Amino acid sequence: MGAPPVGIFDSGVGGLSVLRHVRALLPDVDLLYVADQAHVPYGGRPAAEILRFSAGITRFLLDRGAGLIVVACNTASAAALTPLRQAFPAVPFVGMEPAVKPGAARTRTGRVGVMATAGTFESQRYTSLMERYASHVSLYQDPCVGLVELVESGQVDGPAMEALLRPVLEPMVAAGIDTLILGCTHYPFALPAIQRLVGPDVAVIDPAPAVARQVARVLAGPPGAGAPAGGARAFTTGDPAAFAALAARLLGLPLPTAPLGWAGDHLVSPAAGP
Repeated sequence: MGAPPVGIFDSGVGGLSVLRHVRALLPDVDLLYVADQAHVPYGGRPAAEILRFSAGITRFLLDRGAGLIVVACNTASAAALTPLRQAFPAVPFVGMEPAVKPGAARTRTGRVGVMATAGTFESQRYTSLMERYASHVSLYQDPCVGLVELVESGQVDGPAMEALLRPVLEPMVAAGIDTLILGCTHYPFALPAIQRLVGPDVAVIDPAPAVARQVARVLAGPPGAGAPAGGARAFTTGDPAAFAALAARLLGLPLPTAPLGWAGDHLVSPAAGP
């Protein structure tokens, strides 16, 4: 009998940037993905509301057999990861956090750019990271207002993306950053535009590969050779056809997607009921 599925969730398509690395590292593990697009983006929402959504999604994934939950959203990790671990003590959780530690260790100029949502910047989790690892560097932060929504609309490159990113990144580059941290799982999908604007001398850090490695560690490594290939399927509280089409573009592979709806604090499948 194989490993139980890994559950992954985000407010939208951003967590797919984590799913693709988990799938590459653990191709024989089944993956269940929930996108709470009815509430995207989480970035400007109160922490208590994000926790309520996160708990409901966690229950849904556990009911479908998930043995590990990846909170593939920096904002949800900041608001909900500790309470989720307290509420579900038998469940292993893997969360996100801006890669402040490796960014601060990598910089040679002592100037590091951080792209994240306002919810992440305002969290105690982010404050703690800065105090522990970045007291010796200068951080240039921007909440990138509108970037999540642009990725959700599928405009991951092109004039609209460049117009949004230019006033975010040009001041950071002018300030002399040599390292840029992507503190939201949506942002790696804008990587081509980001790299064009910051140039080849700025290292861009995406924490998703490290998260995938942590998932493998928690699962005690990938199963042995010869294990059957795992599957991946998604659920969304938004439009499943639109989500599946965008996921196929972003991942380069099909991702079967089913609809979900909220009934109070619980997720409900229209086909199967609660």
